Amino acid sequence: MIIIPAIDLIDGACVRLTQGDYATSAKVADDPVEAAKSFEAQGAEWLHMVDLDGAKAGRPVNDSIIKKVRKAVSMRIEVGGGIRKLETAEMYLDAGIDRVILGSAAINDPNLVEDAVYDYGDAIAVGIDARDGRARAGGWLDDGEVHFIELAKAMDKTNVATIIYTDIGRDGTLSGPNLAELGEIKSAVRADVIASGGVRDIGDIKLLAKLGVAGVICGKSIYEGTLDLAEAIRAAR
Repeated sequence: MIIIPAIDLIDGACVRLTQGDYATSAKVADDPVEAAKSFEAQGAEWLHMVDLDGAKAGRPVNDSIIKKVRKAVSMRIEVGGGIRKLETAEMYLDAGIDRVILGSAAINDPNLVEDAVYDYGDAIAVGIDARDGRARAGGWLDDGEVHFIELAKAMDKTNVATIIYTDIGRDGTLSGPNLAELGEIKSAVRADVIASGGVRDIGDIKLLAKLGVAGVICGKSIYEGTLDLAEAIRAAR
């Protein structure tokens, strides 16, 4: 299981949200590049970056910052937020990003996901973000009508290699991951499942390892010090 620290960007700054609410945005680090270097120094092999402005705008906004981070570290990077066209995915991959995450497209343009997986294979991941079992799009602002398991099964048919599942209601709350829904989605698909949302401490890491997910994205827990990144990486091996 891999531990993936997160950097979320608004106006070029590292922020964290609570339950996906942009009004709760709080700056957690002065410099995304330095934050990434710190994560790498602690042993992280992957970094999760989200362009939150891009997620709302439907196009890249903080891509220049993401590219600066790419040049500054050697760990692998996955990027989400505002990737609604194949050209955008290609732009990030050409810039050295290792994996791009299609979120809203999974709901609004499933053919794009299918085409992206066909063209770029394992470099494509699908992000499924749900509240009360319903998947959301548009930076989590658009109410969804699709059940997360129904969407996961549909995406699995595209042969996508990785699905990132976030329980919006737990994201940024430090209240623990939604083990029940993660177990459901893991049983429903062939793709690797990465857990996101609610992780608080090393106990949660151990529970997720026991569940058998492929990876865990950790954000607020690292910034607030309830989870030691280096310890989590050691525990996940």
